[in-house]
Amino acid sequence: MFDNLRQVSYVCLPHHPTKQQQQHMAESTYTEDNIRSLDWKEHIRIRPGMYIGKLGDGASPDDGIYILLKEVIDNSIDEYVMGFGREVEVKVEEGVVSVRDYGRGIPLGKVIDVVSKINTGGKYDSKAFKKSVGLNGVGLKASNALSEEFTVYAVREGQKKQADFSYGELVKDHKISKTKEPNGTFISFRADHGIFKKYKYRSDYIENQLWNYAYLNAGLKLNFNGKTLVSRNGLRDLLERKIGQEQRRYPIIHLKGEDIEVAMTHGNGYGETYFSFVNGQHTTQGGTHLIAFRQSVVEAVQKHFGKSYDRKDILASINAAVAIKVEEPIFESQTKTKLGSTEMGPGSPTVQTFLRNFMLEHLDNFLHKNPAVTQSLEKRIKQSERERKEIAGIKKLANQRAKKANLHNKKLRDCRVHFDSSNKKHTEEGKLASTIFITEGDSASGSITVARDVQSQAVFSLRGKPLNCFGQTKKVVYENEEFNLLQHALNIEDGLEYLRYNRIVIATDADVDGMHIRLLLLTFFLQFFPDMVGAGHLYILDTPLFRVRDKQKTYYCYSEQERQEAVKALRGKAEITRFKGLGEISPNEFKDFIGENIRLEPVVLGEATDIEQLLNYYMGKNTPARQTFIIDNLRKEQDEDLDGNGVPDVEELAVAEA
Repeated sequence: MFDNLRQVSYVCLPHHPTKQQQQHMAESTYTEDNIRSLDWKEHIRIRPGMYIGKLGDGASPDDGIYILLKEVIDNSIDEYVMGFGREVEVKVEEGVVSVRDYGRGIPLGKVIDVVSKINTGGKYDSKAFKKSVGLNGVGLKASNALSEEFTVYAVREGQKKQADFSYGELVKDHKISKTKEPNGTFISFRADHGIFKKYKYRSDYIENQLWNYAYLNAGLKLNFNGKTLVSRNGLRDLLERKIGQEQRRYPIIHLKGEDIEVAMTHGNGYGETYFSFVNGQHTTQGGTHLIAFRQSVVEAVQKHFGKSYDRKDILASINAAVAIKVEEPIFESQTKTKLGSTEMGPGSPTVQTFLRNFMLEHLDNFLHKNPAVTQSLEKRIKQSERERKEIAGIKKLANQRAKKANLHNKKLRDCRVHFDSSNKKHTEEGKLASTIFITEGDSASGSITVARDVQSQAVFSLRGKPLNCFGQTKKVVYENEEFNLLQHALNIEDGLEYLRYNRIVIATDADVDGMHIRLLLLTFFLQFFPDMVGAGHLYILDTPLFRVRDKQKTYYCYSEQERQEAVKALRGKAEITRFKGLGEISPNEFKDFIGENIRLEPVVLGEATDIEQLLNYYMGKNTPARQTFIIDNLRKEQDEDLDGNGVPDVEELAVAEA
């Protein structure tokens, strides 16, 4: 059996490094002097991503400035869960965030330690915080270390202890004093502008964040800048606000049990929309509990009807919220956006078994007791089944064409790293920042393609105005070649699980045609992929309208006010250029606008946004109503003297900003 084996001999030749290699080896000597020990605040400030995920400027709901706020509020929520304090006050004024709860208050002798000593807190004792949001004692320390100003005080039984910090360093240790304030904890901070550059808080993001706390803690009052947020019916209220009554195919199914709450209904649209939570934490990336929930819904529905309905038909257009409580949960990162736990706790059943048993019993019972809901649910499943079978042939042909196009897709200039975790080349950098720009025409896409970062930025070029798809079925997505290629580029045909880009950015000219294309793309995504929009992945690229410069300085201005300020700053005759289209901006200039200083306007679905009603108004056949609105809101744009020479420059007029 060894006859066919060949003997191979290896000869090892001596390696003689070049002078350059020898010098490099000498410079990279690894000795005891290379070993450094960082204190807690240095490590957080050098590696903030390990503690709060991405930094960002506030344009995305998972940017670091919102994580800092979340880490502070989590402690107040834990107090409420333990039965102490029924109100939390949150204020954001001129960049300063403050949170005041009325719980027990941090023990006075440990106020400084709790916010500045790593791995110090009251949540390591499972008896006190058995199913807490925060477990590792890092959150408050991260907020402290990453803030220019940080103040904490606690009140207990008429006594108050305060401490002031800056960049994690204690600057003033106040003596314990008497006070008439009620028990509780107060924390305020201003995020470090050196780390979070040009950041700005968005009130709608903070309000959405606080509403989630309200839904998960029925009866808790959250006061945000004078506005009171409170929920009486938990997750049912969440779905009622998120999914308009006209969009629901049947009344919301609301199920509650020990350590679990579920609300669900089906809508008229497409996609699957989920809101998942663990111990009060909004797990925006799902995790083991969401996977188990989806499987359990399918199994419970199939068992109830005694039919093997297809999984896709059961979950099509579902809108659901699920919240569970897990003892000592394991998350996949410090930001706690994805659950990794497979068990409900030590010695407890698995997450899969727990959800399966609950849904098989409670959903089945509900459907038996509510025949009208059961009938509507089955009707929606059968409708999805019909639609799926109707487009099966078209879908197959469209996918074959898309597969061929992917071999040499002239519309897509891809990047190297992607958002979906299944990609073997996936990196944390790509996951957090992978972006695709959807542009109009070759000139705009050409500038962005040359200027982009090929590591994490892709470009998809449209050939012109896309189809107005309002009111059409998903069949049009496969029949229209451009839409089909776009959904394949994003990899969202079967849901968000394998979405390839974290940020989908619409990049169109700031003129009438550009605005129209933007509106048509928004219609496409809202009509067929509302879950992607709701998850915060869609943005509008903000590019400068003017370039104002002299021989020494150049200013890029995004508004008329910025243009006027730039002209003033140059104090002389400034050269002013009005950018009429993205193609007019050179690749060298474009690098600044899509790099570190990128300005993105997120597309946010507010509370109780009725997508069907919204699209019907702007894209439907209600022309007279729209005409009346436009006439009532017209604004005359006056001729402007852009260069200050006393003569209005009609050719360089700014487009009126709506």
